[in-house]
Amino acid sequence: MSSATSPDHELAVSPWVARWLQLAPPGSSVLDVACGSGRHTRLAASLGHRVVALDRNVDALSAIEKVSGVIGVHADIEADEWPLADQKFDVVIVTNYLHRPLFPEILRAVSEAGLLIYETFARGNERFGRPSNPAFLLNPGELYDRVHTSLRVLGYEDLYTETPKPAMVQRICACGSRFD
Repeated sequence: MSSATSPDHELAVSPWVARWLQLAPPGSSVLDVACGSGRHTRLAASLGHRVVALDRNVDALSAIEKVSGVIGVHADIEADEWPLADQKFDVVIVTNYLHRPLFPEILRAVSEAGLLIYETFARGNERFGRPSNPAFLLNPGELYDRVHTSLRVLGYEDLYTETPKPAMVQRICACGSRFD
């Protein structure tokens, strides 16, 4: 099966996530939003972090919860209230997911000394396949615009990538005001 058609669990860890996750001290609390099959949850747990894996897929969460250091939270975050109100994390990871009404909740979940690592599809991706619906594609500069007023941007990209499949993506790593 080619990487362009591979399910999420067969995709390699995002180099963007792996790069920035190295900044988190061992034992950090990590939230993986819309974690899917848990490729980044597993990475964070393997680095000694305590991970909350959030997703609406009960079957995927069941498999992830077997990983040491991982707690699964089942929730439909697009239909229900944010299940982690008032909880802060040292790292919040979001990949291949966009639901604009959740930006305030995601940003609030980052602790003052924490990191946000976010990577998802952008306009222009419709040339390469799914997602192609504009509701699921960031507008030019949108990720930066939504994040930079709340967190300090450490890195940002808006580009074409060939891995894990040809796509237009935006990526950001940003930190809270007390990040060292």
